[in-house]
Amino acid sequence: MDMALTGDFDLMILDLGLPDQDGLELLDGLRAQGVSMPIIILTARDDIEDKVSGFEKGANDYLTKPFRFEELVVRIRARLRDRPGDAATLANGEAQILGQGEVLLDVRSRQVKVEGRWVELATREFVLAELFFRNPGKVLSREHILNRVWGYDYDPGSNIVDVYIGYLRKKLGSDRIETIRGQGYRLRQLSF
Repeated sequence: MDMALTGDFDLMILDLGLPDQDGLELLDGLRAQGVSMPIIILTARDDIEDKVSGFEKGANDYLTKPFRFEELVVRIRARLRDRPGDAATLANGEAQILGQGEVLLDVRSRQVKVEGRWVELATREFVLAELFFRNPGKVLSREHILNRVWGYDYDPGSNIVDVYIGYLRKKLGSDRIETIRGQGYRLRQLSF
């Protein structure tokens, strides 16, 4: 509940069988507090009563277990596509096209253009790049990057951030992401 209320997430996948609270109660509480992000229920409960209750409490979609991962991905994409917004902004008012210098990131299509050529980024690489492009010129600590890109339970002693920064430097240009010793990393703020 606390994490969902931060507004830092685009979508929630909610299991109804939570250890401390029923998922439908959580859903009801989120909607009562004005959380509008898309929520997909993913559960073993396949009774029509549970499905109806899920939709009545504000779920955007309902998928029962066992499920195919491909179907879940398509449903996630559909829910994100359904969010209101125009061609230049997402539902929360954030820009859809992010740019720094000769690099453009299209948040909706997950495409990246570097100096006029398309570059393919893996999912985590794109999420990391988007984090930097939404915070140009700001120093982002390794811990902040770990939390935002890999999740709160990731081992802080891991060198995964350093590895992925290396991947981005190879793909976006070695001079775009600076190391700020003892503090973290920063995307150089460049003009078009």
